[in-house]
Amino acid sequence: MTPKLFSELGLSPEILKAIDKLGFEKAAPIQAAAIPVLLQGHDVVGQSQTGSGKTAAFAIPVIEKIIPDQRNVQALILCPTRELAVQVSEEFHKLALFKRGITALPIYGGQSYERQFWGLKQGAQIVIGTPGRVMDHMRRGTLRLQTVKFVVLDEADVMLNMGFREDIETILQAVPKERQTVFFSATMPRPIRDLIEKYARSPQNVQIEQKAMTVPTVEQVYYEVDRRYKIELLTRLIDIHDLKLGIVFCNTKRMVDDLVDHLEAQGYMADRLHGDMTQAMRDRVMNKFRKSGLDFLVATDIAARGIDVDDVEVVFNYDLPYDGEDYVHRIGRTGRAGKKGRAISFVSGRELFQIRNIERYTNVRIPRAKIPTADEVEEARANVFLGKLRATLQSGDFPKQDHLVERLLEEGFNSTDIVSALMHQLQGGEEQASRGKAAETYERVERPPSREREDRRPNRFENRPARHESLPDARRDRPPQRQVSAPSAPRRQPPAPIPVTAVKPLPVSVPLPPPKPAPVVSPVATPAPAKAAPLPSPIPVAPIVKAPEAPAPVPGAAPVSKSKASRATPPDFTRLFINVGLENGIEKNDIITAILGHTGLPAKVVGAIDIRDRHVFVDVAAASAFSIIGKLSRAEIAGKRIKIKEA
Repeated sequence: MTPKLFSELGLSPEILKAIDKLGFEKAAPIQAAAIPVLLQGHDVVGQSQTGSGKTAAFAIPVIEKIIPDQRNVQALILCPTRELAVQVSEEFHKLALFKRGITALPIYGGQSYERQFWGLKQGAQIVIGTPGRVMDHMRRGTLRLQTVKFVVLDEADVMLNMGFREDIETILQAVPKERQTVFFSATMPRPIRDLIEKYARSPQNVQIEQKAMTVPTVEQVYYEVDRRYKIELLTRLIDIHDLKLGIVFCNTKRMVDDLVDHLEAQGYMADRLHGDMTQAMRDRVMNKFRKSGLDFLVATDIAARGIDVDDVEVVFNYDLPYDGEDYVHRIGRTGRAGKKGRAISFVSGRELFQIRNIERYTNVRIPRAKIPTADEVEEARANVFLGKLRATLQSGDFPKQDHLVERLLEEGFNSTDIVSALMHQLQGGEEQASRGKAAETYERVERPPSREREDRRPNRFENRPARHESLPDARRDRPPQRQVSAPSAPRRQPPAPIPVTAVKPLPVSVPLPPPKPAPVVSPVATPAPAKAAPLPSPIPVAPIVKAPEAPAPVPGAAPVSKSKASRATPPDFTRLFINVGLENGIEKNDIITAILGHTGLPAKVVGAIDIRDRHVFVDVAAASAFSIIGKLSRAEIAGKRIKIKEA
């Protein structure tokens, strides 16, 4: 189809002025094809992918046909979800900006009835609503459809999938038969065609080529990965591509909640969107996402209908959708308005057959991608860090510190060593500062979408320790312990170093309380003076040591069960293993400083610490264990790179 300008479509000066204010000049293919037909008064069946501009394709003709002097409902637009109704309403307001006397009113569940009653009473000519709330107003008598001249079913296939067929038929039977009916949908299954045959009058078909169904500006790939490692693959891809704004789709509300908790624990700005949330909560999350106050929005299919954010860089199919239609709707959230985007799907087991079905449905081959290795992630992080340093140097926007550099040079330090030390200090120091900022964001503080967000982003990306040792590709060049140490692995295995430790260091490692027996003996020994006061103190001490308990742990698992402190973990705590100990000069304060310094968590999350000869057991709050493992997995204590995992 030859591209057309809006000025060639026979539109009024007011509409052209509004379009020019929005910055558009050339009409999208669906707009160029549908607007002239609708202006002529024909019924239309339009098929085009999500994000192709079909909202304006029916909104412009509706506004042109509205009579401003008549204060009654002249156009009814039905949408499947609240979010889409709000989006369509905003589009009408923008396009009708210079049309005096035209009012568009959204009505949907979760919003105050009083506001909707008032808007209808004031004589709104255009009503945009969900089928359920429209039916509710019809029963109350607050919405009368006798004057409706224009009915639009937007995302008709989605409304049928959501079970609105009876409501739609009831509404269509209540409007005058002489109305103009428009069906817009990304797909045209048989139920939609049945509705068209029953309620449309000689409709004109407006269809964009099938090969454009999945938006050619979206790069589509899939990764074959075990379910247990999806979270690690997700964070690895985010880091290696330096993604700043994306949507992650899950099939269940529970999975949405779990994934948001995992992402937040690892330092990402994420929030949820699903059907169990109130409308106020959903509005708050969407406003935050539109303002780039979030890195990632995790959502279910139904809740995500109507998400219209132009700058979404990526869509993750964390759970593969059940059919091709949902896949088309999902990936339509990115690559909008001609911009490039990514669609990444995770496939495990038999879901590979679903990918083949989606390929047949969309007539597009989706290539399989190779899982990036941990070394590639580290390389990407280093490149980002160097890129920001390079940009700062090129801009010259930093205070000169020549006098400090000269002092260090005079003291005999090498210039390259100074730079390396500064980089090391920068990464370690910024990390602690970023944790303080992250603590504010966890309290749901709104953040502006400007440089403040860009300044926050590098800290999260540059300084987060790698958490990806469990993915299958990383196993080839990692020791076996790396496989077990994944935070998300469901099975636990006893740490290998434990059986190797001898019984000798045990008395040295237990001294969390002082090693003197007196504090242990005193509670038992206190009643003794009442019965046998004349006895000298050394006599009762010997029997109270309870010799049977000492040999009991020695034959079996002596290193683990010798100390009660290393066995009795409180119910709300998790035992972690760290591969450094007394031989490395480790002290209790070293462990506490490492945990709190790398995570920014309060001191109360750290419990008992049991330092052995070659390793340490530390109890941490169970809710923070996953985050602590992720932050310390590549950290150093006493100059040694550590390994940390659940004991």
